[in-house]
Amino acid sequence: MIRIIFFLGFCFLMMLESYGQLSDIARVEFTNIAQGNSAIDYKRLRALFNYPIKLKKEDSFLLIGVDYSNIDLEIDDNTSFNIEEIEEFTLIDLNIGYTQPLKNDWRLGVRVTPGISSNLRINDIGIRDIVLSSDVVFIKDKTKDSTVTKPWRLIVGASYSENRGFPFPLPFVSYYKKFNPKWSYNVGIPQSNFQYHLSEKNRFKIIARLDGFTANLQRDLLIDETDIAQSINLSLILLGFRYEYKIAKHVEFFAQSEFILSNTVRLRDEDRDAIR
Repeated sequence: MIRIIFFLGFCFLMMLESYGQLSDIARVEFTNIAQGNSAIDYKRLRALFNYPIKLKKEDSFLLIGVDYSNIDLEIDDNTSFNIEEIEEFTLIDLNIGYTQPLKNDWRLGVRVTPGISSNLRINDIGIRDIVLSSDVVFIKDKTKDSTVTKPWRLIVGASYSENRGFPFPLPFVSYYKKFNPKWSYNVGIPQSNFQYHLSEKNRFKIIARLDGFTANLQRDLLIDETDIAQSINLSLILLGFRYEYKIAKHVEFFAQSEFILSNTVRLRDEDRDAIR
């Protein structure tokens, strides 16, 4: 069913301009997906911080940071298992990134992200709670080139995350072009948008994106007295509208409202096969 998300957040964009598609310096956001016609209510509080370290090599940086999320699910459905086991999840990632210039105005960006994704129902952290994510991208940025009449930026690469709603490698593709002083677009995976630049401080966007998470269930969950679930996977495909206001040079506020085009919740066994 199509439902509406009302999404509010502060987005602090103190970032490396050419690596900003992957690593904001700081961000705090809250997401609330109302239950609507679905049996699931989804809330997510997220906070992240990355610290850039300038290296001796010209225009090269190391980024170290932490990304924290708390997710609450409220499921209004008749089930044959203990619903409390899948109501709250914690995701904590350690971000380690590196970027350096290449030939012909290209730039390399690499990020490795070990972390924890779990319902944390017991005191100990086990091997099943640990997840790994990574990104490798190549960036060509002509948004600041005064010789280009229509600024553009191309990012291509690959992205993998074990705690994302899509638990397999995804291509990372992003092409941005400002074809008019008031209009621009960004086409790519996992996010695309079409932008109207009202002024230097105000922008409006139509966006389409993928979202979700995968997390470990610390206590095996018996399903229908026959199957054992060890993890949960939530995948979302979203379409919506976003307003951005530039508070200062590197600080931005945004508000966002979206429709869910598709949502899938799966309980998975030890082989990651869906059992419900």
